[in-house]
Amino acid sequence: MRLFILCFFIATVSMFSQEDLLAKEYSKNGEFQKALVAYQELYKNSSNNNAYFLELIKTHQQLEQFDQAEALLVNQIERVKYPALYVELGYNFQLKNDLESANSNYNKAISFLDENPNYAYSVGKFFENRSLLDQAITTYEKAMIIKPAMNFNLQLSRIYGEQGDVEKMFNSYLGFIDTNTSYLNTIKRAMSDFISDDSENDNNIILKRLLLKKIQQEPNLLWNELLSWLFIQQKDYNKAFAQEKAIFNRQPESLERIEELAFTAMNDQAYEVAKSIFTYLTETAQNPDVQIGAHYNLLQIALKTETDLKIIEDTYLELFERFGKFNQTINLQVSYAHFLAFYKHEPKAATTFLKESLKLPLSDLEEGTVKLELGDILVLQEKFNEALIYFTQIQRNLKNSTLSQEARFKVAQTSYYKGDFKWAESQLKILKSSTSQLIANDALDLMLLITDNKFEDSTQAALKLYAKADLMAFQNKPNEAIALLNSILENYKGQSIEDQALYKQGKLFETKKQYDKAVINYQKIIANFKDDILADDAYFALAELFENQLQDSQKAKENYEQIIFNYQDSIYFVDARKRFRVLRGDNLN
Repeated sequence: MRLFILCFFIATVSMFSQEDLLAKEYSKNGEFQKALVAYQELYKNSSNNNAYFLELIKTHQQLEQFDQAEALLVNQIERVKYPALYVELGYNFQLKNDLESANSNYNKAISFLDENPNYAYSVGKFFENRSLLDQAITTYEKAMIIKPAMNFNLQLSRIYGEQGDVEKMFNSYLGFIDTNTSYLNTIKRAMSDFISDDSENDNNIILKRLLLKKIQQEPNLLWNELLSWLFIQQKDYNKAFAQEKAIFNRQPESLERIEELAFTAMNDQAYEVAKSIFTYLTETAQNPDVQIGAHYNLLQIALKTETDLKIIEDTYLELFERFGKFNQTINLQVSYAHFLAFYKHEPKAATTFLKESLKLPLSDLEEGTVKLELGDILVLQEKFNEALIYFTQIQRNLKNSTLSQEARFKVAQTSYYKGDFKWAESQLKILKSSTSQLIANDALDLMLLITDNKFEDSTQAALKLYAKADLMAFQNKPNEAIALLNSILENYKGQSIEDQALYKQGKLFETKKQYDKAVINYQKIIANFKDDILADDAYFALAELFENQLQDSQKAKENYEQIIFNYQDSIYFVDARKRFRVLRGDNLN
């Protein structure tokens, strides 16, 4: 008997589910007469289901059967004490152009808050559902006055945003977050839709003014944090740093936020302010790991901005003198070896230095990090087989790790450099599904380069020359790489390698700040290879050059626009659309 009841219940639920889906489909397709019959049947069999009742009302209204909807609502109001139904009744009168009766019912719904302010949740929501935003605002504000512990600022923020009242929206968001700090990231995301990276943007100015006022009137580190966040969106990293220092001085628990700001500035190539922040960390941090990390990053900035290699080397040596050469400084040791090999062109000294590092009692991960750099330095010297041994050891010792996948890519890349394209391709096929998106993308790019060009001729002469030029670029020999790419462009014109050579050479021109030459290369790709895989890369590279280096916003817009209209599946599409709109002066709300 119990089994029979259970089966009957399951069958009934399934039947109602199917009828519900059918009714929704009728409404979606505008077949309101059929939807009406379906919802009448559903409501008849489940008269306590409020969702069916409301859908029945809406369907009557779609059919302009307002009297029938009114009769149902009046009957339901008599049966159930649910103030939100007066909103529906009022809206039904509004559809009949009886605004007096409509407003009377709206006011009646709101008046129930005097009896119980908790009714604001449903009454306000019903007003919102019917786009009666002014009445929704009145409802939420009244509830908060009657019962101050209630917080409808989130709902009010959303409504003010829809109405375009940005100042009230920001104020409500701040009011909400004041007592609901766990929602801080959610509120940041919501507000980010209304601000831009332009500090002169009206909305940015409004939010800045509100936050400064909060800081003055009701000191709370929350407002400093939000102001710092706003400055970061505007790339005003110095101002953000000032706020973060103020927070740390009042609450010196952790330097993580300041460290994160330093990385943000460095990644955005705001090197001067990044140097200031990392220097502050070296002077303020009590934890040696934080100090060493800050010194390490200061050196990474110096490698990008300093020309005096002796100053950089002296800094490395001073740090080893101060902190020693042991596990804690292993990243610094790897960085120094890289400096010796790739900047001072002393690969033998770098190799000797790293082999000493390997004698330390390292973890598997630390050992793998050293061996990865050691392999790169051996590739730099074109000692490919020895490099492959180190990369293979990493794969064996750190299976399924990101470092292991990076080592596999190095194996493929090294095989490519030495002209073993078949083995390189087999490794790259495995890496296409790497858990690291960056490695997967690099693997796919290299694999496409090989597969697109390996059948051009039986000797694969052009591809071997290109791989040699690629190696020269890796060896930090841009002039030699550019010359070899010129040879490819002269001797293999019209072959599939041509656009790759043009693009690679264009990127090398950029590193040498020869921007006009880079522009010519990218334009040649667009003119002659518009349907090939590098066309969107060329457009994006051109757009960035015109925007950031050549200060020609009109030409930048034109190239971003090409991606937007002709390359919707490009990986650059989202960035191109955003940059185009910024350059055009759009409000990105």
